[in-house]
Amino acid sequence: MNFASLPDRRASLDPDGAAVSDGRQALTNVQLLRRVQAAARHLRDLGIGPGDVVALKLTNRVEFVLLLFAAWRLGATITPVNPSMTDVEVVRQLKDSGARLLVGEDGGTAVADGTAVLAVGELHDVAAEPDEAPLPDPSVLALLIYTSGTTGVPKGVMLDHANIDAMADMGRRALEIGPADRCLLILPLFHVNGIVVSTLIPLLAGASVAIADRFNPETFFDVVERERPTFFSAVPTIYSMLAALPDQVRPDTSSLLFGVCGAAPASAELLTRFETRYGFPLVEGYGLSEGTCGSTINPVAGPRRAGTVGLPFPGQEIRILDADGIEVAPGIDGEVVVRGANVMRGYLGRPDETARVIVGGWLHTGDVGHLDAEGYLTLVGRSKDMIIRGGENIYPKEIEDVLSGDPSVLEAAVIGVPDEKWGEVVVAYVQPRPGSTVDPAALKALCVRSLTGYKRPTAFLVVEAIPKNAVGKIDKPTLRTAHATVAARS
Repeated sequence: MNFASLPDRRASLDPDGAAVSDGRQALTNVQLLRRVQAAARHLRDLGIGPGDVVALKLTNRVEFVLLLFAAWRLGATITPVNPSMTDVEVVRQLKDSGARLLVGEDGGTAVADGTAVLAVGELHDVAAEPDEAPLPDPSVLALLIYTSGTTGVPKGVMLDHANIDAMADMGRRALEIGPADRCLLILPLFHVNGIVVSTLIPLLAGASVAIADRFNPETFFDVVERERPTFFSAVPTIYSMLAALPDQVRPDTSSLLFGVCGAAPASAELLTRFETRYGFPLVEGYGLSEGTCGSTINPVAGPRRAGTVGLPFPGQEIRILDADGIEVAPGIDGEVVVRGANVMRGYLGRPDETARVIVGGWLHTGDVGHLDAEGYLTLVGRSKDMIIRGGENIYPKEIEDVLSGDPSVLEAAVIGVPDEKWGEVVVAYVQPRPGSTVDPAALKALCVRSLTGYKRPTAFLVVEAIPKNAVGKIDKPTLRTAHATVAARS
């Protein structure tokens, strides 16, 4: 299956069947096809063609899906942009991706030189003249997903049509999705999870997609009762917020067959408590953008093993390697490596970094875990010092680089600290330059200008010296331990 022609196939098989909707509009399969054709014509009129990159800086809405298929119809690539990013971050992504066009909610956004802007409200929605369904080369780039790395600089993960075709088919089979299903999309479409799990997989399976407004725990189950989805995908923070609703909240969840839980580890206690209260299971999974979203999942039909992230998706292999790259026995911890048709082509413009993480076809995740005798994966650690706040991956070096740009700061160390709501939040330790005084308010303002909201530290702690290990590197384990000790006393 190629996704450039999926709207054509759906319109042919079930013209009046439900396709995709949001709070503004609902499209049948024929309407989806006509709107995609119209959007493709609009992009073509703006000079977009094969090999071009189109950036989408949009909230969750039907037009995001239309533009995905429209760009692919032209042989172009989509790079999603987080709408909450600062101008500095947006321009950096546009420059790195070489985006020729940025589609935003309105025209008032910063752009890089050479990038045109289209307000989404100006997008053509008049039915275009019918055109033939394209058959793109599977090696054509479909998505450029930007993810932070240990260098602190976001990298473009190159996912071609072969990657998304493979991942969507793997997900369809693993989640047992069919035409009778309906997915409620609540995760942001600027994430590969929102695109693949909540959009491409159900549409490939003949199912429909209901796009929800921004997640609100107080109204979430009202949306469930109105839309009657059979499944949705979310992060542990969302499930924690729903589990914390007052006891008198007793929604009708009878339409839901399961919820997918991913992006960060969830406790077995949360999974059990949620299922007991709301009457439908959560299936926990694991994956990376570099693997087109998912690599393991607990079986929908069971047996599910709480505390694990499940079994490999169909068509993927998981191994655990020791420090010498030798595969270890079940029960032994080591680095998780993944192989399959879902593994990315590489990082855009970064062949050396690509070669470090893809070795002999195996994606080296940097995550630590072990397999049990039946092949279920348990994660025991995360790559380097990555922080996961509400399902968002945060790499400290990006924040440390911003803080070190203040002339009063000699050195900065950023750590994640436990938080009941978000799982982890960001805390920054800063050491002043000799003779200087650090102003935490100034650092906060600097971060507001330079970093997306979820990356900003919740506290700036000024210390005389940041701890170092024997080789002179910042000793973050010691810093985290000391922080936890102080927090416990207070």
